[in-house]
Amino acid sequence: MPRPILRIATLFPLLAVCSIGLTGTSVFAADGQADLDRATEAKLAAATLGDLNDIISLCESALEKGLDEADVPFANTLLGSTLLQRGTFRAKMLMRIPATDAKWAEFRKAALADFERCIEVSPKEPEAYFYVAQLNLLSGGDPERAAEALDRAIELPSEDPASRLKALLLRSSLEKDPEKKMADLDEAIRLVPHDAIARRTRGLLRARQGELEAALEDLDKALETDPEHIPTFEVKAAVLAQLKRFDEAMVCLDQIQDLVPSSIQPLLQKARIHVAQENFDAALLELDRAALNDSNSNEVLLLRAGVYQRQGDTEKALADVDKILSRKPGEPTVLRFRAAILAGADRTQEAIDELKSLQQTAPDDLSLLMQLGVLYAADKQYDQAIESYSAVLKQQPDHWVALRARGDTLLNTGDHEGAIADFNRALELQPEDSGLLNNLAWVLATSPSDELRDGARAVELATKACELTNYEQAHILSTLAAAYAETGDFESAQKWSEKAIEISDNDETLKALKKELESYRAGKPVRERLTVP
Repeated sequence: MPRPILRIATLFPLLAVCSIGLTGTSVFAADGQADLDRATEAKLAAATLGDLNDIISLCESALEKGLDEADVPFANTLLGSTLLQRGTFRAKMLMRIPATDAKWAEFRKAALADFERCIEVSPKEPEAYFYVAQLNLLSGGDPERAAEALDRAIELPSEDPASRLKALLLRSSLEKDPEKKMADLDEAIRLVPHDAIARRTRGLLRARQGELEAALEDLDKALETDPEHIPTFEVKAAVLAQLKRFDEAMVCLDQIQDLVPSSIQPLLQKARIHVAQENFDAALLELDRAALNDSNSNEVLLLRAGVYQRQGDTEKALADVDKILSRKPGEPTVLRFRAAILAGADRTQEAIDELKSLQQTAPDDLSLLMQLGVLYAADKQYDQAIESYSAVLKQQPDHWVALRARGDTLLNTGDHEGAIADFNRALELQPEDSGLLNNLAWVLATSPSDELRDGARAVELATKACELTNYEQAHILSTLAAAYAETGDFESAQKWSEKAIEISDNDETLKALKKELESYRAGKPVRERLTVP
């Protein structure tokens, strides 16, 4: 504890009696005592950076000259608290300077030195550890030192929950492990139950983890403390939409509009909710309102183009996309969306031509190669599709989606052996993908090549695919039926074929399913064509 400054005055008569004319210095006083007393007095009135510099110099001088053993801890505490105060002042100055300014690095270094020195002389100061972490997370810092400092700040006992709360929130923001992140947020909320930032952050994490009701509880608590925080309302609306509580989500978005009438974001979110409900006309009304507020918003134009595409109005969709391209010619994302619109309108070759033109500027772009592969396959240009997928796999051999897509294309060309090889490799990388399981099971059950068929494995794979889709996908039930037929179990084949027919809602698929059932009733397995017509 700091000693009362009155102690000096109280002892003065005694010091005077004990003096023997030695230039006013007591024979009992340590050499640094006068500097420490001056530092103590100065601390009470410190107001400027210069004052803090003087106090630090006096404390260091007192310790260097020597103090009574009982006064050393007090001197270190005073020095540490002043270093913390000066470091905080410098850190605040740092935040006002652009990182490109030459003084930025100088201020950061000086502030960090103050906090590290504070820790050296006063190692139980959690605030100093927090600032060491914060400054080391800036450009040029040491992330490992930041992590160490945060751990220490949280471990130290503190009478100030807000100080520990800051450290927990910062550490949680850096943590990649969701469980550890949640543990820090839980502790932060235990310390300060009504902290809006902690509640909001945990609510967002819970939403990402699919804990939607729990997320809403946190978001509502955050809004109780900070009732006008727009991002919290936005997340809450998104969570309510995920829960399909669309009316409540709309109310939430109305609250945002009341707070910021000029914002287009609530209108965009309303439009997305209408799209989710397939209320496309209502979505367009919201997007038209948003366009009135911001006619140049790319976000509005892209979303509206998507709605027009869903309605089958290709020309209006292209008009919105082209408006963006008139301002940003050659924008890759927009050009790829334009190609998708063309492909959706059965103008596949036009889409391919646009992507090939774009590819000239980005020949190794994996996502572009994948999109081209899909379009080539849809247009039955199988050789070109295989070439695109192979180009992806040359760069990224473990790209399981490209492996599956190439396998599907090889299956369409009749190369069942190549398809099986790609499917097996993809399955090693993604063993829980129902589509991949289904396609591999199908070729193992139906290939005309005797050496490639494996009925038992086909049953195993198709069963897993059915389990992953809750036995609700007609084409996967059809595969299970084909797999049982390959093993000679035509009774099970008929059972699952009939179930597939029962739940099918597509006339063309239904026709094929009925033909398969006739084959099983005749005791014949289904065989895939070796080549495409």
